[in-house]
Amino acid sequence: MTEPENAGHDYDVVISGASLAGSAAAILLARRGARVALLERRSRPTAYKTLCTHSLTANATPVLEELGLIPALEKAGAVRNEARWYTRWGWIEPSAAPGPALPYGYNVRRSTLDPLIRCRAAETPGVDVLLGHQVTGLLQEAGRTVGVRAKTPEGEREIRARLVVGADGKDSAVAEYAGVPTRQHENARFGYLAHFRNLPLRDGISHAWFLVPDMAYAFPNDDGVTVVAVLPDKKRLPAFREDLEGSFLDMVRALPDAPDIDAAERVTKITGTVDYPLRTRKPTAPGVALIGDAALTGDPLWGVGCGWALQSAQWLAEAVAPALTGPGDLDKALTAYARRHRRRLGGHQYLAADFAKGRPFNPGERLMFSAAARDGGLARHMHMFASRLIGPMQFLNPAAVARAAVVNLRHREASARTGA
Repeated sequence: MTEPENAGHDYDVVISGASLAGSAAAILLARRGARVALLERRSRPTAYKTLCTHSLTANATPVLEELGLIPALEKAGAVRNEARWYTRWGWIEPSAAPGPALPYGYNVRRSTLDPLIRCRAAETPGVDVLLGHQVTGLLQEAGRTVGVRAKTPEGEREIRARLVVGADGKDSAVAEYAGVPTRQHENARFGYLAHFRNLPLRDGISHAWFLVPDMAYAFPNDDGVTVVAVLPDKKRLPAFREDLEGSFLDMVRALPDAPDIDAAERVTKITGTVDYPLRTRKPTAPGVALIGDAALTGDPLWGVGCGWALQSAQWLAEAVAPALTGPGDLDKALTAYARRHRRRLGGHQYLAADFAKGRPFNPGERLMFSAAARDGGLARHMHMFASRLIGPMQFLNPAAVARAAVVNLRHREASARTGA
């Protein structure tokens, strides 16, 4: 980097938030030559997020490979996340269908994952991990962000950088200080989860139940722990408020082919939230980029937030590193990042926000889900979409829709012949 680009800056990048998105971005930017300050408001290096699906969808696997984390994750006991999904038409079973091995991600508790990736960031040359540093404001000059103010164990501090990255979650302070507007989508569901031991699942793989409008899932995780979550319609909220444990267990017991929750040992409290809106923000402003939940907060029922956190970190690093470490134009790089973020995630968020209204399946969803329960090829196609390896347009491409229509037509004809 030339002296004029360096002048007056403590770092090339300041990142607020040292969880998945922030730590991944720090590693990837530093490996490309940037000098990174990674700020974390919590003072413990082992801190972790508790309210999470504890799952990395397969779209995150290429990022994990670039980060070099897969051997450490597998050594820690992360579980490759095959899945089946229950619908009123039966189970969708991608893994049971013939064909090559399906792409996979990992189920792993954040108590394992967060310290692992934060430690990897701290070991990366060019990254300074600053624990106990909470961003309290942004430094701005001529309408552009040029650094942050932070509360630290030693008092207030200013840190100047060419780029400030908000990786500070759905309630992003960086986004608020930068004046980035938030588009909020209300969620008609609430959610609670708990961790259990000795809760076997059929074939040892993840299960999800689409009991629209109610939802539930059970994900096997590291160290023999299974995460069980329920996401009921808010019409059921009074019963949960009156008896949280009883309502939670009753809902799990009532699931089709339910796991034997009464024979399992609950090892955590039942935790959750009654209000979890989806949020969408423009992922850039002058001198600012947002990644992870700070840019886009999805619906937890889809379990895609961790994957998108890692992907957005990678997209940002690929876009801005040449400008931060060389003669490139940072504003153009941020525009390219924003365009890629919108193109890759906008359609997914639109569908998720619509489904979060608690409505029934629409005609297209009924067509695809019912056919996937009856046809192995479409079940595999569903896996690619659920893993966010294809977008909505690819999921609903003409060939897939035509195949689904034929599958369902043949099913109706067979049912008519048998009188079913």
